[in-house]
Amino acid sequence: MKMSLDHFISTFDKSLRIVAGVAPAHRPNPAGKAVSGQLSDEERRHSAGLMRVNHVGEVCAQALYEAQSYFARSDVARQQFKLAGAEEMDHLAWTAERLKELGSRTSLLNPLWYAGAFAMGAIAANLGDANSLGFVVETEKQVEAHLNHHLAELPEQDLRSRAIVAQMRDDEIAHGAAAHDLGGTEMPQPIKVGMQLISKVMTKTAYYI
Repeated sequence: MKMSLDHFISTFDKSLRIVAGVAPAHRPNPAGKAVSGQLSDEERRHSAGLMRVNHVGEVCAQALYEAQSYFARSDVARQQFKLAGAEEMDHLAWTAERLKELGSRTSLLNPLWYAGAFAMGAIAANLGDANSLGFVVETEKQVEAHLNHHLAELPEQDLRSRAIVAQMRDDEIAHGAAAHDLGGTEMPQPIKVGMQLISKVMTKTAYYI
């Protein structure tokens, strides 16, 4: 599929905004007027590390959905990828905002994460819509588990971070269910394991860098 110059410029601009963490949200921040309790320096650093990992996950989600929507073979699949990507953009903005509130920053490796995820999305999409949608199903299943782990790890008094992560988890579950309903096929076990290994490398690295 040939990319037009206008589409290339638009995609490149969007990519720059994503890796820079300046993408806008279209829904209100689920943290709302929640007020977190007093966090110790260690708790603040831990919350920031977890939210940085979550922000990286959203950078990757944007890249995946961008590639999958571009290379999708049906309009139905393409629209689902775009819809999910728009909701993931909210996650990106919310996690970036929370990182600023915690006095921290986004990952320095965002360009690398974005490029790698875009390549994976393109590969999945070129295997056909059923496999591409199946990749989403498995991705969201793993992300759901990852976010549940973060809800257990975040300080109890960090109500703002917890509200954001809880809404992200609910959205991810919905995205996975929608992809399944559209005919996503189950990924082979070796691919599932490979996805888990890549995720572990990303999360351990992004927590600090």
